Amino acid sequence: MSESTDPASPADQIAAGYAFTGPALELGALLWDGTCLPDRQIRIPLSMLNRHGLVAGATGTGKTKTLQLIAEQLSAGGVPVFLADIKGDVSGISAPGTPNEKTTQRAEEVAQEWGATGFPTEFYSLGGIGPGIPLRATVTSFGPVLMSKVLRLNQTQEQSLGLIFHYADTKGLELIDLKDLRAVVAFLVSDQGKAELKGIGGLSTVTAGVILRALTAFEQQGAAEFFGEPEFDTGEFLRTAADGRGLVSVLELPAVQDKPQLFSMFLMWLLADLYTDLPEVGDLERPKLVFFFDEAHLLFNGASKAFLESITQTVRLIRSKGIGVFFVTQTPKDVPGDVLGQLGNRVQHALRAFTPDDAKALKATVKTFPNSPYDLEELLTGLGTGEAVITVLSEKGAPTPVAATRLRAPQSLMGPIDAAALDTAVKSSPLYSRYAEAVDRESAYEKISAEQAAAEAAAEAAAEAAASGAAAEKQAKEAAKAGRSAPEAEPSLARQVVGSGLFRSLARSVGTQLGREISRSIFGTAKRRR
Repeated sequence: MSESTDPASPADQIAAGYAFTGPALELGALLWDGTCLPDRQIRIPLSMLNRHGLVAGATGTGKTKTLQLIAEQLSAGGVPVFLADIKGDVSGISAPGTPNEKTTQRAEEVAQEWGATGFPTEFYSLGGIGPGIPLRATVTSFGPVLMSKVLRLNQTQEQSLGLIFHYADTKGLELIDLKDLRAVVAFLVSDQGKAELKGIGGLSTVTAGVILRALTAFEQQGAAEFFGEPEFDTGEFLRTAADGRGLVSVLELPAVQDKPQLFSMFLMWLLADLYTDLPEVGDLERPKLVFFFDEAHLLFNGASKAFLESITQTVRLIRSKGIGVFFVTQTPKDVPGDVLGQLGNRVQHALRAFTPDDAKALKATVKTFPNSPYDLEELLTGLGTGEAVITVLSEKGAPTPVAATRLRAPQSLMGPIDAAALDTAVKSSPLYSRYAEAVDRESAYEKISAEQAAAEAAAEAAAEAAASGAAAEKQAKEAAKAGRSAPEAEPSLARQVVGSGLFRSLARSVGTQLGREISRSIFGTAKRRR
């Protein structure tokens, strides 16, 4: 007689897909058939956090709390975290949470041992716009390739910008801030500077004009504040606290949330800088750093093709450096398909289907998940706050079964800390004295300006010398004509005029004007043709 076996229930099969052997983050308890099952835990392997991820869902469904929950556990596991805080409501991760009836109930439902805990945190700002330690970079370190992408230059213009950087490097003209770059561009299309690049292609006035106009628009987005010194060392983001917990770096962005180009530029620079500096490490037991970019649609709305290509390539390659990237947004369609394809870990909160567009987005989202025993269209519109549909990569790199999950509650403060506490945290950081005060040392702009001042001074001296010589010559002729025996006459009108303060002022004015014409040549704004 053959022995029959009772097949495992769908809930057991799903839970089995999350029974990892190595270190893992605890996300919550499985939901099945409307019931929360606290003995079936949904987790994500720590070693798979460098395979990137997406946290998505409609407004108010708990995306930011999920971000906070994952960041807390990463920090507790010794992994540094970077949080881009667009709305200003993630700063509470630095302070212990407030116990209340809701957190107690949630902890009981999902078998969580909840304890109010704050995590070691540093606060940053882009170039000092808003509260935080200023993050700055020099134009030179940003480089011509990234600069071309954010300025949206075409291939010819990008090549020209590369020549400009090359010239500045070879001539010792440091490109620290945007006024340095502007000064060099203007000089290289002036009468004096045109010959400098002639042997390697030159720089057309049309291309220079495009670059200068793009720089102006870039500055209006707040970029002038970001470029400068002291330049921030991105290795600071890889630190751990004295107790071994990973440091949480929070970039405060509420003051620049209406400047998406500035945020996008910073992201490109940061990921590129880390990719360049960090060695290849392959897959590690735990990542070196995990990024979370909240409101990710701000990165991609209206983004240029070059930017999207850059982000896609960087996200694909930076995994091998031990870096994980999570995008947090409202729907997966906010993230370009090529980028979405790189995100192996998914936490999908509830979606709304109030309009035909919403319904279309819902169907598209469902198609991105593996086959599932759930009716995902119905499930995704019925999830409550703090609930999500999850699929991650197993320790072997295979997708786990789709799991409806009631998520754990964050242990830190779910909301922003007050302004005074934030200011205290910023100024008490050991990094504050290193990066807070901007430094404007001599660079390309000052060196070219010095040439301008020297040209003006030389022109004024030449004009005064010419005027004095003419006056002296005229005086000598008049004296000879009058004869030695003639009574001394009143000073001539010419002498009176030449010796007057008015004439001297006029001579200086002529000299200054001549100097200005020379300086116009240096800066590329030649005298108008009539």
